[in-house]
Amino acid sequence: MEHLLAAESVPTLVLALVLGAVIGSFLNVVIVRLPVQMQRQWQRECAEMNGKPVTEQDHFSIAVPGSHCPECKATIAWYDNIPLLSYLVLRARCRHCQSRIPVTYWLVEILSCLTFGLVAWYYGFSMTALVYVTVFSLLICLLVIDSRHQLLPDQLTYPLLWIALLWSLSDNSAMTPDMAIIGAVAGYLSLWSVYWAYKLITGKEGMGYGDFKLLAGITAFTGATLLPVTILASSLCGAVIGLIMLRRKSHSQPIPFGPFLIGGGLLSYFYGTELLFSYWRWLGGL
Repeated sequence: MEHLLAAESVPTLVLALVLGAVIGSFLNVVIVRLPVQMQRQWQRECAEMNGKPVTEQDHFSIAVPGSHCPECKATIAWYDNIPLLSYLVLRARCRHCQSRIPVTYWLVEILSCLTFGLVAWYYGFSMTALVYVTVFSLLICLLVIDSRHQLLPDQLTYPLLWIALLWSLSDNSAMTPDMAIIGAVAGYLSLWSVYWAYKLITGKEGMGYGDFKLLAGITAFTGATLLPVTILASSLCGAVIGLIMLRRKSHSQPIPFGPFLIGGGLLSYFYGTELLFSYWRWLGGL
């Protein structure tokens, strides 16, 4: 059994793809429900602070109620909730009310499926693979939630940071505990400093604290040395998207920075050292 689930084996790949699709379906639930759950909690807390009666609402969480159409509230049968396949069979529409199912649901399942497959192909079913797929799952949720709501929940950013710090204790990690801690502090303080400098100059808030926490989790994996690569890559991508939105006269619409941080962090983790060395070699050749 251990041989069948080793790296670069077909049974491992197939099982990982199936698990990835199933987990992707669960990630969609988190992406849709966690912001709503947080909003309800904020409403209750605001009502309590203002001395107003708290409006009773139906119990709502990641698990309750069961899967249903957000438009017609009809319960989704199991055969309409099969990862990847049901979206295609239903032609992206609800069976009951024919309202359109956002393509994001399907893309999240595909991304999760491919991520699990690639990780399992290289690492098999191991602790390293478990860490990687957990981190990628958190990043997928953060990317989509921030894109939709300009929100980076603590329920997702803190686990990312704790996993990075705990993983640094492992012999399989490229980071030592001191490197991970210094990286997390450097990542947090870098954006925290930019935030306050921008606020002092303009009187406005340029980003949220969730961005600080996300970058802290990312740099706990990459280390402080690669922090410039992460910030530069994410800033360049953000600037390009910002210019495109300005040309479309959408300058009043806020741009979430989380997706760009995630992209820059992944680039740093996998290619940051090569990019940094290439830059220094280029400087030496001038």
